[in-house]
This record gives sequence, structure tokens and C-alpha cells, in this order.
Amino acid sequence: MTLSIIIPVFNEAESLVELHSEIISVASEQSLDLEVIFIDDGSRDSSWEEIQKLATFDARVSGLRLRRNFGKAAALTAGMAAAKGDAICMMDADLQDDPAEIPRFAEKLNEGFDVVNGWKLRRLDPWHKVYPSKVFNWLVARLTGLKLHDHNCGMKMFKSEVAKEIRIYGELHRFIPVLAHSRGFRVTEIGVNHRSRQHGKSKYGFRRFLRGFLDLMTVAFLTGYGQRPQHMLGAIGLFVFGLGFSGLGYLALIWMMMNVFLIWPPEPIGNRPLLAYSIALTILGAQAISLGLLAELIVHYTSRATDTYSVSEEANRQDAT
Repeated sequence: MTLSIIIPVFNEAESLVELHSEIISVASEQSLDLEVIFIDDGSRDSSWEEIQKLATFDARVSGLRLRRNFGKAAALTAGMAAAKGDAICMMDADLQDDPAEIPRFAEKLNEGFDVVNGWKLRRLDPWHKVYPSKVFNWLVARLTGLKLHDHNCGMKMFKSEVAKEIRIYGELHRFIPVLAHSRGFRVTEIGVNHRSRQHGKSKYGFRRFLRGFLDLMTVAFLTGYGQRPQHMLGAIGLFVFGLGFSGLGYLALIWMMMNVFLIWPPEPIGNRPLLAYSIALTILGAQAISLGLLAELIVHYTSRATDTYSVSEEANRQDAT
């Protein structure tokens, strides 16, 4: 199995030589056939110069330099497009991911899995990163149905077919196992050694957590209703419309009791707050149903046939002449 290791880099010049040395040492010990692709995601330090030096002295190393900082998902997408291996390993450049774990990931792939996700058993991060991550992982499991201990782990390995079938953007790189799982690929996880940061500073912050939560909502929608948006939007619309219609029906019944059957003294219906709420709910419900129909039209005219299925294997297939 040929392995492509893709490493996004952002202002991490100090760690690149050491990281490269560790990867090559593991490759030599395990006789791994690999390539290493560094993607400079708009670094402002000497990261690109270090990548050029490594590529000059080691034919297994190549580099890509993005014009500006496009984000980790874009860098990984560029790396996956350039990768030539049968399997792809993602890892960070800050030395917290241990290259010695690479053979264990490869062994799991050889057992028949398509995606192997890392799980930092003993996480050497401050509490303000650990506990939000636990909440995030719990939410991902609840909303997507894929139960992994550490969706945020930067170290992952997956077969090249997975890279061809999933599309990542924004902050969706952390959801590669979820996206692959939704396509029917077999996903597992292994515990990995997590090391303390040696150089640079963490890029984690509240903004990243907020973006991750919003991306989780996107992934939950794409994996659950990406090909049938009306099932979600229509259901919400019908529920809201039903509430509004029920409120209007109740007010109509009250009006008839007062003005037709004269059971109660007449009162203006327009003074009741329920009237405004019911009208608003009816309009919102109708809009949600309309959005669902528009989304269905977009899916119908823009989706490809392969978006709806994923082929695992072929047997005795002959191309038509």
C-alpha cells in the first residue's frame, strides 16, 4: 500500500525538520512506501523555505504553497487532490500528532476499514479545549449517529476512494469520518499518543468552537437530508403551519359562538394576540414548505447520479462496446 501523508502548515517552520525526520524514521523501520505533502496555508514565517529545503533533499517530499490563508479544509483538499497513494494520512504539523502511530493506522485499514480516526486517550491540552471538545463530540454522535470519542483529532487515515467521494470546505475537515460514514464507508477509531505542543501557539478559540457547531448543523443536514431537503423543511413547515391554522380555527369557532349562535357576548376577535401569532405561524409554515420545494428543485437539477450511491466493489463487469 502506497501512503500519502498530507500535512497542512501555518506558521510552523520550527517543527517541520523534526516532523520530517520522525516520519522518515518510521517509514524506514516499517518499510513504508510513502510520499509526504506539505501544504503551506499562507504562512508568514519561513515555513515555505523549510518545505523547499526538505523537498530538495528528499524526493519523497513535495510542497504546495497557497496564495493566502484559506483554512485547514482548503489546505487538506489541495493535498488530497495532489496525493497519489492508495491511502491518505492526515496529521498536524505542530508535533502533537505522533508519526509512530502511522503503522497502527495502516494495520486497521488492512483489516477492512475505510476510515481510521485517531482518539487522543490522554489529551495534553488545557481544560478550556478539552471540555468543549467533549461536549462537541457528544453532539456529533447524537446528531449524526456516528459515535467516536474524538472527532477533532487531527490524525486520520483513509483510503483514496474516500477522498474522491467526499467534499470538505469551511471547517468540515473534522467531519471526514461522518461524511464517509454517510456514504457507507466503514469507520473505526484507535487510541493514539498525544504529545504536548513544542512550538508555536494553539489556534483554538471560542470562534472556532462556534464555527464547529454551525458546521455540525450543516453536516447533520447534508448527511440526513442532503438529497431530500423537503423531508425536513416540509415537516417543519407543516408543523408550524398546523399550529397557525389551529389557532385561526379556534378563533373562528369563538367568533361563531359569539356572532352566529349568540352563546357569548360579542367581542372583537382582532384584539386577541392569538390572531397575530396564528397568522405569523401560518405564513412561516407556508414559507418553509416553499423553501423545501425550491431546495428539491435545486437538488433535482444540480445533483449527479453518483451523489446518491457509492460503489464498493465490482465483479465480472465488462464495458459495453
